[in-house]
Amino acid sequence: MVTIKDVAKRAGVSTSTVSRALSGNIPVSEETKKKVMKAVKELNYQPNVLAKGLKLGRSKTLGLLIPNVRDLVFPAAIRGIEDTANKYGYTVVLCNTDEDIEREKIYINSLRRRLIDGFIISTARPGHKHLLELNNEGFPMVFLIRRIKGNFDAVTADNFQGAYDATKYLLSRGLKNIALVNGSLDILLYRERFKGYKKALEEANIPLNNDIVIHNVYGWEDGYKAMATLLEQKLKVDAVFATSDPKAIGVIRAIKDYGLSVPDDISVMGFDDLDVVGLLDPPLTTVSQPFYNMGVAACEMLIRIIEAKRRPKPMIKTLPCKLNIRSSVR
Repeated sequence: MVTIKDVAKRAGVSTSTVSRALSGNIPVSEETKKKVMKAVKELNYQPNVLAKGLKLGRSKTLGLLIPNVRDLVFPAAIRGIEDTANKYGYTVVLCNTDEDIEREKIYINSLRRRLIDGFIISTARPGHKHLLELNNEGFPMVFLIRRIKGNFDAVTADNFQGAYDATKYLLSRGLKNIALVNGSLDILLYRERFKGYKKALEEANIPLNNDIVIHNVYGWEDGYKAMATLLEQKLKVDAVFATSDPKAIGVIRAIKDYGLSVPDDISVMGFDDLDVVGLLDPPLTTVSQPFYNMGVAACEMLIRIIEAKRRPKPMIKTLPCKLNIRSSVR
């Protein structure tokens, strides 16, 4: 393995001069720099990033923990993170936790031993004591999309306003019996979407009907089952607000399987604006989240924390959502 001493010998300079020439932090003459770079190229020298990280206390590496890599809300956010990390000379290590707190703890401990500089974390399950401890230590971390309550750095969508706007739109179309197919209330963003839905109904003087509100729905299969339950109980429903697009996909499938039409019999609203939903029959009206921009903002926030001489005051950055009107609402 070629060392910095080999480069210094080939260039006819000291090892400290090679180090200065490669770092760019301390100026060296143009002639000397050319000699060093020529030697580097001839010897195919690769700097020891780990040794440099030990010396500087940084590895220029970020850990990204997400609950499910197959969840379609994450690819655009991941791309935003990677594009931003590359821009600032950082590498991203992606970890899939499968909504498992113990696996999350293992990843965090393992990456910290490898000199990770900070974490971007998308989690919100009960049992996050380890994250509170991490924050209390002052270790750089930013929550993305999902977050936990408290004084933490985070980047999220405006879930309350998005759900409020979605419900208001359904109401504006003359739809009053609006069922809610929601996720777990253990997750803050689903609590916020539930609040937005309730607020819109309250302003329209429509009482909350708990018979047509279903929580703890995960993915399209559970969305299908939730809608099937509503139909089998013959509850009066003229619209469904599903708080994620996969849930909405399951809802549409169930409505059709029960011999009904979307939107003529029942209108359907989603939340996410995944790429695939414009190809559904009918194309899905949904709340569009700025996933890529959230990834960019989270990565920039984390790098700012890592590189700051004094830790900045915690900040929650909330990005606006917007309605994407298609054909699933009459």
